[in-house]
Amino acid sequence: MSSSEPQDGFREDAGRVAQDERNIQKEIDAKERRSFAPQADEAPPQTGARPYPVPPFPKQHLEKPGREADLELKPLWDAPYYKGSGKLQDKVALITGADSGIGRSVAVLFAREGADVAIAYLDSHEDAELTKQAVEKEGRRAILLAGDVADWKFAQAAVERTVKHLGKLDILVNNAAFQEHVNDFEDLTEAHFDRTIKTNLYGYFHMAKAAVPHLKPGSSIVMTGSITGLFGNEDLLDYSMTKGGIHAFTRSLGTALLKKGIRVNAVAPGPVWTPLNPADKSAEQIAQFGASTPMRRPAQPEEIAPAYVFLASPQTGSYITGEILPVIGGYIGG
Repeated sequence: MSSSEPQDGFREDAGRVAQDERNIQKEIDAKERRSFAPQADEAPPQTGARPYPVPPFPKQHLEKPGREADLELKPLWDAPYYKGSGKLQDKVALITGADSGIGRSVAVLFAREGADVAIAYLDSHEDAELTKQAVEKEGRRAILLAGDVADWKFAQAAVERTVKHLGKLDILVNNAAFQEHVNDFEDLTEAHFDRTIKTNLYGYFHMAKAAVPHLKPGSSIVMTGSITGLFGNEDLLDYSMTKGGIHAFTRSLGTALLKKGIRVNAVAPGPVWTPLNPADKSAEQIAQFGASTPMRRPAQPEEIAPAYVFLASPQTGSYITGEILPVIGGYIGG
């Protein structure tokens, strides 16, 4: 079996989970009718190293789990102005949901900082292969791991294959997520609720539990939380609940693992232009995605990924554990 070949059985199971996600999505799509008010004409501020896209975006709705290859407006994940400085030199990282979006950009910046990367993902194989190529372009090794993080056996296999093929494990990034809104609370079915809980909470628990026996002092776990876990979201009740749970898990696990010399932190992004949201929201809503933030645009993945480097690196995050780092474009709640 090659280092990039998925473990037997997990790829098929992941395909079934992806179909379950599409079924949940179809139920919501069939009920949804929305319209959105036009936004102000003044140009949003630009604060980055290069100009970033602002709404309106192409009206597009993706089939779950959402392939980056299908997006009309491609997310910016390669961070051409970010220069590596060996912050993760010769580390090994396992990143879930690394086929696209934030996960892909984190994989690239980790590689640019000197890390080898195990790319765990559900079933967007084309996207995952592009992430692998991008890591290898940075001069580092990469392997692909297709499967469902909610499956404890896959979590074990993913960690074991990482250690087998890349030699060790220093960093776990729990990033995989399922998100699907509902307009009315009554539309939140048990199957929908169950899938969100299994991916976003069980998945994080399983991966952490499988990884910890292999993590040595100085290692790090970084979780992906969310602005919805800080402030809630009326259309994402189950997702927001799991993100709040991830924040609590981060704080608690950070305390529990400190005696082992393992730091645990989370990044809580605001809206980010990835396949996750076009695979959730309607095409009309996506046209104005992120427009309500103070920056009046969503973040691009490359704007979020440096926070993961900061928290994962023992050079920059050695005195940080149990913390939630919001990267939310100036939003202050209310």
